[in-house]
Parts: sequence; structure tokens; C-alpha cells
Amino acid sequence: MLSCRELVNHADRLLEDDLSFSARIAIKFHLLLCRHCRRYVKQLRRLVAAIPFMHNKATDEEVHKIMDCIHSHRNL
Repeated sequence: MLSCRELVNHADRLLEDDLSFSARIAIKFHLLLCRHCRRYVKQLRRLVAAIPFMHNKATDEEVHKIMDCIHSHRNL
């Protein structure tokens, strides 16, 4: 089973639907059991969905900057 840290490491690929079948199953199983990671993924999805409404349209650079920030915090 995935650890919470491993799930966070794959969260961006989960949102982009860029995972193998086995990785997707492992993540879904972990989310079934872990309310903290469910909340994290839910908040991450809301953040990504809100980005276009923050101003005209997020540039690729802005999206990458946000994702880099998320990635840097997952190692804490």
C-alpha cells in the first residue's frame, strides 16, 4: 500500500490522469482508507479548478510555479 508521502508525490500525475492502471488502483485504494489524503486531493483539485478564475487565464509558467510550490512542500 502507498504511504501518504508517496501519494502526494504522485498527486500531480493523478490530476493529469497520467498514471498506469496499477498506480491508479494503488492511489484509489489509499484514498479509500485515508481521509487526510482524500482531503488533500480534493483541495488540490479545487485549487487547480480555481486557477483560471483568479485572473484571465493562468499561463503555463504560473501553473508550473504553483505545482513546484506544491512539490517543494510535500518533502517536509
